[in-house]
Amino acid sequence: MSDRHVFEYALLRVVPRVERGECVNAGVLVYCRARSYVGARTHLDEGRLLALDPRVALPGVRAALRAVEGVCAGGDAAGQAAGDDPGRRFRWLIAPRSTIVQPGPVHTGLTTDPAAETERLLDLLVR
Repeated sequence: MSDRHVFEYALLRVVPRVERGECVNAGVLVYCRARSYVGARTHLDEGRLLALDPRVALPGVRAALRAVEGVCAGGDAAGQAAGDDPGRRFRWLIAPRSTIVQPGPVHTGLTTDPAAETERLLDLLVR
């Protein structure tokens, strides 16, 4: 069991009309401190989102999801967060916000491979 490490994850949700409280899961954020890993994978089901709000600004939603993936990837894509450690980037990304792309609650688990866990959670909870 020593090769399994605690990880945290949160869903990324698109909330096109906050007053209605409806959302579409569009991604997952994963953080594993022991492996210094933070990652995000996204998948936007545009048909489901348009069913909730036919006037939603799809280019803006796509850009916001790409930005989250960029912050997780680090480097130039992370902008001002490039110098932050993975934990700080994860905490910044899961902070509550009132934008159209919002993080959900944080959950925990055990994994041997955080990157594979990111893909597994995307398949299980988003696609």
